[in-house]
Amino acid sequence: MRFCKKNLIFVWYKINNMQSLQFPLSNVQMELLKLYSTNLSEEDLQELKSLLSNFYAKKSIEEANQIWDKKGFSDDLMDEWLKEDS
Repeated sequence: MRFCKKNLIFVWYKINNMQSLQFPLSNVQMELLKLYSTNLSEEDLQELKSLLSNFYAKKSIEEANQIWDKKGFSDDLMDEWLKEDS
């Protein structure tokens, strides 16, 4: 898995846009509610959060890499974009 600045920005965007609860609930939310209707230990809860974070980070990086390659972006272009906001 390639990992560079573009991946960090894309993952940050995806994570920050997953904070609010949307109704109706998605199939994933419903399944998780069914699976975890009992309390988990704090350790198990942290492990589950880490597992889910890693899953979404991997998917986000894969999607970012596909978009990056399709559009022919480069690290130099990303550096230019980062400088524009400063």
